[in-house]
Amino acid sequence: MSGLIPQRFIEDLLDRLDLAELIGSRIQLKKAGASYKARCPFHDEKTPSFNVRPDKGFYHCFGCGAHGDAISFIRELEGLSFNEAVEDLARRAGLEVPYDRAARQEMQQSRSLTDALDFANRFYQSSLASPQGSYARDYLAQRGLDDSIIQQYQLGFAPGGGTALFDAAPQDLKDGLTETGTVSDKYGRPRDLFRNRVMFPIRNTRGKTVAFGGRTLGDDKAKYINSPESDVFHKSREVYGLYEARQALRQLDKLLVVEGYMDVIALAQNGIHYAVATLGTATNQDNLNALLKHVRHIVFCFDGDQAGFRAADRAMENALELMADGLHLQFLMLPEGEDPDTLIRKEGPDAFQQRIDGATPFSRFLFDRQSEGLDLELPENRGELRARAEPLLNRMPKSTLRDAMWHEMLRLCSNRKQWQDRKGDFKGKWSNGRRDRVNEERIDVRLSKDSVLCLALLESPDLAADVSELARRSRQYRQALEFADWISGQEIKDRKSLVRQLAFDVQARERFYHLFDGVEHIPARESTLNAARELLSPNEEASRQQRLAALLRNFANLTSEERKELRDLSNRAQ
Repeated sequence: MSGLIPQRFIEDLLDRLDLAELIGSRIQLKKAGASYKARCPFHDEKTPSFNVRPDKGFYHCFGCGAHGDAISFIRELEGLSFNEAVEDLARRAGLEVPYDRAARQEMQQSRSLTDALDFANRFYQSSLASPQGSYARDYLAQRGLDDSIIQQYQLGFAPGGGTALFDAAPQDLKDGLTETGTVSDKYGRPRDLFRNRVMFPIRNTRGKTVAFGGRTLGDDKAKYINSPESDVFHKSREVYGLYEARQALRQLDKLLVVEGYMDVIALAQNGIHYAVATLGTATNQDNLNALLKHVRHIVFCFDGDQAGFRAADRAMENALELMADGLHLQFLMLPEGEDPDTLIRKEGPDAFQQRIDGATPFSRFLFDRQSEGLDLELPENRGELRARAEPLLNRMPKSTLRDAMWHEMLRLCSNRKQWQDRKGDFKGKWSNGRRDRVNEERIDVRLSKDSVLCLALLESPDLAADVSELARRSRQYRQALEFADWISGQEIKDRKSLVRQLAFDVQARERFYHLFDGVEHIPARESTLNAARELLSPNEEASRQQRLAALLRNFANLTSEERKELRDLSNRAQ
């Protein structure tokens, strides 16, 4: 679609916009020379690493790598398409986007459908407030919903009459209602799809109504029904509650994916505003891609019955091919017979939030599920685990996460325990009165350079000064720099003193409590120290490559001397 907008118009639009003013209207900026700084809106951070250069027309985050111009900022922050972002900025600048005729007709058609659906939404809301909506209001009150949350999610009521919506609609919107399936003409005459139901409007990221879900208030065979797919509604791409979550929270760091409309609303009623629901029986890759446009941290929440575990398994398998480094998925399985709606009302928001915080990471959930029913002390069962898990890991893209999970599979599938002499067990061979031990081999684990330096400091605190010197020359060792500076400030020289200080110093313990959260397997001490020494004393070629990479990462902000250094380093590589 971006090709339908002339490039000259896009360039003119960007020239007219003040990038600092645009971004400053969304987040708080602080002047820093020719640039502005702020905490990044695209990831959670305590120290500002988000830089805006209005003179050069771009922003860059040194923490997460987010980079772009005004269009990309609006797209990422608001979850818009390219055309939607250009339209938003054009309205700000007082310009009209010059679409070609075919594109303009297509957009006008979409707007006519969303106009019809917005009318239906208003009609259902007014019906809920009318005398005929009293039963629906009583039902919502019984579910614990107050007027504020009903208004926030624009809940409504579809009257029981067969043509109430169609009769109330203006003539120019009747075709739109029929095209979207909100009114059916299946039998040659109009008939409302939703009758005697509590209505849940499904809104896109722009807040436009694109479909509905309806919960029966009678004894209909189908408890819930949804709008059919249309030109403006594709259920695999839409996420219920996402618009409301973005409106409620200034910064959306993670999403809690639940199974039903009422689950989303009940959680919001109790202060958990980042819950959403996918539209369908399973979370597929389209759903996941829709979610990942907005956050990199997703917690799937399912009922703890067999159906819930099957749904969790499908979500896990559909996520395999998307599991790149930096993506954080967790699974929260509720007690059997409970769902988020009932449980949060029973135990309160604080207890439910603790459940979310303790959700199972993707890697652990995968191995827990694949090893279910297996006794890993038996070689046959360890072989069965590998037969189950290996095809799943092979579907993941190459990444540090996949490497770590591969090593975890090998660890689980190897005999890592000494044979135990238990009554009735098979008695193995004895040698000199002792049972033979199984040889154990340590698995080499690939860690980030930052983690390697932190582990090396834990083993040998006397490296702190060297690590600090190295870390100050590169932004990729932020944790190691903080840890090393603290060790130097405490004048700690040996491992025993370091462990004691971390154990008894409350502030230090809280500060570095999560330092090794991403490290699932600790390499051997010598391997760690050797890897750290290579970083601290690289050979000439490695040093040149590191410096070259650092200059390229900061290319837009290089001084004339740094640009000359970059040319010299590049010429030496040829």
